[in-house]
Amino acid sequence: MKIKDLIKFYDSKKNTYGVQAYRHISNVLTEAKEQHKNDFFESKKTKEKINKGGTPDHEQSWRAFKGKNLEKLIEYIITDEVHALSLQVVNGNTLERTNGSNLSKELSELKRNLTVDYGEFGLHLPDVDLIIFDPKTSKVVAVLSSKVTLRERIAQTGYWKMKLASDKATKHIKVYFVTPDEDGTLTMKKPTKKGRAIVEVDTDGSYVLSETNIEESDKVKMFDKFIDDLKKLLK
Repeated sequence: MKIKDLIKFYDSKKNTYGVQAYRHISNVLTEAKEQHKNDFFESKKTKEKINKGGTPDHEQSWRAFKGKNLEKLIEYIITDEVHALSLQVVNGNTLERTNGSNLSKELSELKRNLTVDYGEFGLHLPDVDLIIFDPKTSKVVAVLSSKVTLRERIAQTGYWKMKLASDKATKHIKVYFVTPDEDGTLTMKKPTKKGRAIVEVDTDGSYVLSETNIEESDKVKMFDKFIDDLKKLLK
């Protein structure tokens, strides 16, 4: 199974639900898991392992696939609207894994504009999944991290917000978390769960891809508010 298959599942939801398709990301993942499972057990590698007496772990394989491709699906969902604002979106791995000499001038400048200064320990990129930037200036507008639940990365996102905010060169960068919130951490304001507290205090906000209606605030919103908030940043 590949990201294009995941996108097909999402496009099917979009044909049914239109602009509300983002609310059905968890269903997309559930349906995709079944195809992934079939592909997994039909693969040559899995069959060889079974023949040798091994026990293939589909759950482990699925978690790896889901973690790697959720961010790509979100990138697919937002790219057209980001482009309509004369901005670009790039996967963070593009900057992290590519040698500086192999990057275009635009991306090389983008990489410099996003690095965090650790003094004698050098310059390092924050761990983010997607970067939204102005292609004319390579100025970073916002960075996004995405996970199925908050517990997987929300504290780390808060840390990178703190580091970016501590430097004059990067303090303008907005740090967001995008999630289906499958464990319901963001659903209620009170009593406040730890993950929501971190979002409210230590990030610029979180956008939720969920069928469940949440108690919204200035920092916690349904995903359909994301592009409007991005437009406000440009003003």
